[in-house]
Amino acid sequence: MVRFLRPILSIALGALLALTLFLSPAGAISYNNRNLAESDFSGQDLRDGSFDHANLRGSDFHGANLEGVRFFSANLEGANFRGANLRNADLESARLTRADFTDAVLEGVFATNVLIKGAMIDGADFTDAIIRSDVEKYLCDIATGTNPVTGRNTRDTLFCP
Repeated sequence: MVRFLRPILSIALGALLALTLFLSPAGAISYNNRNLAESDFSGQDLRDGSFDHANLRGSDFHGANLEGVRFFSANLEGANFRGANLRNADLESARLTRADFTDAVLEGVFATNVLIKGAMIDGADFTDAIIRSDVEKYLCDIATGTNPVTGRNTRDTLFCP
């Protein structure tokens, strides 16, 4: 009897595994806790990926789709986000000093505890972004331009006076 059930159980287990792989969400990649300094992610689709606690200093994300990506406590110092889609990204506790967000879309981004001195934000769209008030004030002091994708003025998206 056991000999008869073994092939059936193997087939059932294989079918279950195949079904699980078929139904699981695709594409979300984890780069958590990795040293990826100076990496080139330009133009890539990294939606819903995770870079928590990663060292991405000087990395290139220009033109990348980073919608829903987590950069919790990541070192993004000097990173290039020119023209990137960062809608609903989590930048909480990230180091963004000297990062380039020129023409980036940051709608709904979560960034309440970031270091962002020296960042470039010309033409960036911060609509519905959750940003600490002192960071918002700093960004308003340097905000210029209009986002080429959304057509929104950077200062308007930050509610600058």
